[in-house]
Amino acid sequence: MKQTRGEFGELAACEHLVSQNYDIIARNYRKRCGEIDIVALNAHEVVFVEVKCRKYDSLVEGIESVNHTKQAKIEKTAKAFLAENPQFYEMNARFDVIQVTITTDNSPQLLTLTHYKDAFNPALL
Repeated sequence: MKQTRGEFGELAACEHLVSQNYDIIARNYRKRCGEIDIVALNAHEVVFVEVKCRKYDSLVEGIESVNHTKQAKIEKTAKAFLAENPQFYEMNARFDVIQVTITTDNSPQLLTLTHYKDAFNPALL
């Protein structure tokens, strides 16, 4: 089964987070209001991560595509996650974006990975 570009990017992002001592607690958390690619713990923070995977010749940076509409969906979905997981409710929350750039061939390879910590800060928590 061929791995999609998004799956490739999310796997690379998870590997990066684990290498930085994050614990992955959920992947592809979905609710009617939206989806969060990765939910992770870092020390005493719960981190909601949006992963954007782009080919190296893409005209738009991944971080640019996380606009206000997308941020609002992530915020609503994060609220749902915290409501279902009250053990994380008192923790500080952070919203990150990880941009993964890959080759354009049929067998993608990682070119760059950029982790934007506190990429946006909704009035959530």
